[in-house]
Amino acid sequence: MQNKIIFLFILCSLILSACGASDSGASQTVEGYITALASKDEAALISNSCAEYEDDALLILDSLELVEVSLADGVACQEVGNDGDTTLVNCTATLQMSYGGEPQELDFSNITYEVVNENGNWLVCGTR
Repeated sequence: MQNKIIFLFILCSLILSACGASDSGASQTVEGYITALASKDEAALISNSCAEYEDDALLILDSLELVEVSLADGVACQEVGNDGDTTLVNCTATLQMSYGGEPQELDFSNITYEVVNENGNWLVCGTR
C-alpha cells in the first residue's frame, strides 16, 4: 500500500511539473522580451524574438531611444491560450516613460503576445 502511495505522489509531481514547465517557457520569453525593452538591450530583445519579428521589435526599441524608461513593479506573464502552433501570452507590466520631463505609461496588459516554439526555443513572434 505504501508503495502505491509513493508511486501516486511521484506521478502527480511529474504531471504538475510538466504543466508548469509548458507555461513557463513562453511566459518567461515574453518577460525577457519586455525586460529587454525596458533596459534597451538590443541583443536580449533579438534573442527573445523570432526571425520574422526582429525588425518590428527593433522598431519598437528604436522608438524608445530618446525616452527614459523603467518598469514599474516588474513583469508577470502567463499563457492564456493557443492559436494553432502559436501560444498566446498576456502580461501585467507597466513601462514608465519620460520624454522632456513629460511622464507617460505603456500598459502591457492590453497586449497579447504571440509566442512560437522554434527548434525548442520559445520566441516572441507578434502581438495582438
